[in-house]
Amino acid sequence: MKLLRSGSLNKEKPAVLDKNGKIRDISSHINDLNPKNISFTNLEKLKKINLESLPEIPSSERIGSCIANPGKFVAIGLNYSDHAAETGAKIPTEPIVFMKATSCIVGPNDNIVIPKNSKKTDWEVEIAFVVGKEAKYIKEEDAQDHIFGYCLVNDVSEREFQIEKLGQWVKGKSADTFGPIGPYLVTKDEIPDVQNINLSLDVNGKRMQTGNTNNMIFNINYILSYLSNFMSLQAGDIVTTGTPPGVGMGMKPQVFLKSGDVMKLTVDHLGEQKQTVV
Repeated sequence: MKLLRSGSLNKEKPAVLDKNGKIRDISSHINDLNPKNISFTNLEKLKKINLESLPEIPSSERIGSCIANPGKFVAIGLNYSDHAAETGAKIPTEPIVFMKATSCIVGPNDNIVIPKNSKKTDWEVEIAFVVGKEAKYIKEEDAQDHIFGYCLVNDVSEREFQIEKLGQWVKGKSADTFGPIGPYLVTKDEIPDVQNINLSLDVNGKRMQTGNTNNMIFNINYILSYLSNFMSLQAGDIVTTGTPPGVGMGMKPQVFLKSGDVMKLTVDHLGEQKQTVV
């Protein structure tokens, strides 16, 4: 299933994309796509509904983030070998883990706001997984039992705040609007092979990033297992898994976002995002 949230900010309704590409209101069955309602039990109930019988939502309505109020927004850095090379970093021997503030989350097509005093706002197309049930000390071979589905993320980053300021990366990853997610939360049964997915990102019509998840250093099952040794992952938590090469920081000379720029992100099976920088 392709689940989504449609409507104006803070008034989104849970919805699903039917087989004809129409958006159907599922608010009569669950009140939102949030940690309380993200469960395999609810998913099985939704699969039994005749979607064509549900009210249609106009496609012109705003699409919100595909998860409301996740408990955690975890991220993995330098997880593509070719991206690590372009930044001059060594290939990590363990996943580099950081957090993004959940207050950065916005819809997939909402504007990106450059923070005050920012000079180095950058882009990162990524695939994230959404946890479906508690994961704690999970073996890699059991990881899929805990993954509800996947979504597209733009891990927008301010490189000066992230790297040149002292402390952790979270400062450069958490500004308001730095976490567009969606449009869809795609259940894992619709993804033939999550380790063979194409990702791309364009800025002003120019291709900047092209990659495939088969170039990940640490695969998705390993990431969930690894994280579960340090923190429990709860239903609705988002874990974004790294970006392929082509970020502005890695270019010579470096290129960063400016007001008026337009980003378009595309990931196989997960849909598209389009954001204007303001």
